[in-house]
Amino acid sequence: MSMIRKRTMRRRAVHYAGITLGCFIASCSINLFLVPSHLLTGGVTGIAIIFYYLAELPIGVQTLLYNIPLLVAAWKLMGEKYTIDIIIGTVIFSLCLDATQFLNAYLPVEDVMLAAIFGGVFNGIGYGIVFRMDGSTGGFDIIGAIVKKYYSLHMGGVIFGFNCLIMLAAAFLFGVTPAMFTLISMFINAMVTDKVIAGFNSRKAVLIVSGKAERIAEEIIVELGRGVTFLHGQGAFTHQERDVIFVAVKLTQVAKIKLIANEVDAHAFMIIMSANEVMGRGFSRPASRPVSEVIHEPDNRVEYK
Repeated sequence: MSMIRKRTMRRRAVHYAGITLGCFIASCSINLFLVPSHLLTGGVTGIAIIFYYLAELPIGVQTLLYNIPLLVAAWKLMGEKYTIDIIIGTVIFSLCLDATQFLNAYLPVEDVMLAAIFGGVFNGIGYGIVFRMDGSTGGFDIIGAIVKKYYSLHMGGVIFGFNCLIMLAAAFLFGVTPAMFTLISMFINAMVTDKVIAGFNSRKAVLIVSGKAERIAEEIIVELGRGVTFLHGQGAFTHQERDVIFVAVKLTQVAKIKLIANEVDAHAFMIIMSANEVMGRGFSRPASRPVSEVIHEPDNRVEYK
């Protein structure tokens, strides 16, 4: 077996192991925190939980059944490549939901607010791992993707709209209070999911415009040990050529950057931007890829928030 094939198989194994781990964490969260407190979650699983409360139908089986027409639609409208991973993620998630149903018997926190918070946090961690692995658990994500492709509507807005309908149904069936706590849980879920997807190595990208750019760059290199890039710019009014300093730093180094720039040039113009993830020399390294997939990339790649 060739080295490239081995790497590909290893990558796929990590991919599905990550999806399974994320589905397991989210399922445990639903069965341990949300269901015992009579709360809901968003998406198709939220609909399944409603019928679980009303008729005690298995949540996992329901989730899988409700996803079948959505998966068929995705296969026809979005293509085979898009749908295969979603099918795998949906099946794994559905199995995990019913496999962890025994956790319903436990009530780790009696306070509904705490249950909503913990449920949202661990749901967010689970879903975040799944999405970070480029996976999906199906549900309203499929509807959002289809609507975005054919009607150019914002995917997040479509999913939020469907979740609002679920909350209205929950408020009508079980009262306003559980619906409000569910909204809190869903909000926390979304925040934590975004954080997990973005990564926890958030950094700052700094742009400095100064007539003394070289001196500032030298100080940054010496004092912080960070690589600096010069971007060539021109003033729109004066048409004067100037070097713009670009540097990616840790959050704790921002204060030192400010001090250096102010000491060298009190009139320096500085922009500090959040960077979700910085990969390259001096920061985290990107995952290894087969030689056939490698393309030339700069040493420091920054994804802006």
